[in-house]
Amino acid sequence: MIAGLILAAGAGTRFGAQPKLLAQLDGRPLLDYAVRAQCAVPELLRVVVVLGALAEQVLERVDLRRAEPVICEDWQSGQAASLRRGVAALDGADKVLVTLGDEPLLTPAVIARFVGEPGGARAVYGGRPGHPVVLGVEQMQALAELTGDHGARELLQGGPRIECSSLCSGRDVDTPDDLEAISHEARTVL
Repeated sequence: MIAGLILAAGAGTRFGAQPKLLAQLDGRPLLDYAVRAQCAVPELLRVVVVLGALAEQVLERVDLRRAEPVICEDWQSGQAASLRRGVAALDGADKVLVTLGDEPLLTPAVIARFVGEPGGARAVYGGRPGHPVVLGVEQMQALAELTGDHGARELLQGGPRIECSSLCSGRDVDTPDDLEAISHEARTVL
């Protein structure tokens, strides 16, 4: 089984007082773009969204479509905890494609590009590491060793790097200025 995992548990403190994943981009919450993109890839038999800091607000305001929400109670301990929680919810998956909730320019085409890639594969944009990343059985088993906010970076060492800058920029949103810049870029893509 190939599955999708969207990490959306953090508080997004660099964004300011407004909840980042609920910030509007072209009239839709930022997280909506990540959910729509993964849910549009039919090869992803299941899609899980890991929530944490703002779970109640997100569940009230974002249409998760066929994606299944799971709550990471220890989201404050870092991205590794969210990864473990999401992979645990996808028990039985042979491969998991991971994206972030704050990357609205990742399209279904970008995600679908990774369906046939092996575990350890990751997108790069102009040589800069990004998402999606592919976790195979080996990487999923190694998640138990991860701690903090490092994500799966170490688990992907030596895996294929796939240049995706011709498909999108792969930019994420950390600040209101990032959202403004992406909103201009999104008008040409979305």
